[in-house]
Amino acid sequence: MAKLSNDELLDVFKEMTLLELSEFVKQFEDTFDVTAAAPAAVAVAPAAGGEAAEAEEQDEFDVVLESAGDKKIQVIKVVREIVTGLGLKEAKELVEGTPKAILEKVDKEKAEEAKGKLEESGASVSVK
Repeated sequence: MAKLSNDELLDVFKEMTLLELSEFVKQFEDTFDVTAAAPAAVAVAPAAGGEAAEAEEQDEFDVVLESAGDKKIQVIKVVREIVTGLGLKEAKELVEGTPKAILEKVDKEKAEEAKGKLEESGASVSVK
């Protein structure tokens, strides 16, 4: 029997109906004791790469306080201003426990505004 190239095999598969192709896959699995699930896992990998491209255009950001710097009291005041409902004790613990997320899943505008206020008070901040 002559060996067929990949292109020739693809041409044969293109001529088959979906039902014939499904029967072929079942017979292939039985003959070689494999499952078609492995190629499905490979097909998922490119989709994950597509998600990485979408992540570049994210619309939710986290504002992370890296360090309070020299003016810890001003940073605590700004943290209380940014995070509503936060008491003095909680704000102090948040600032002292750096690096810590101050805001999570906020829009870019609010994240940049918070970052600006915190940096003005002497804190080191990153937006992720």
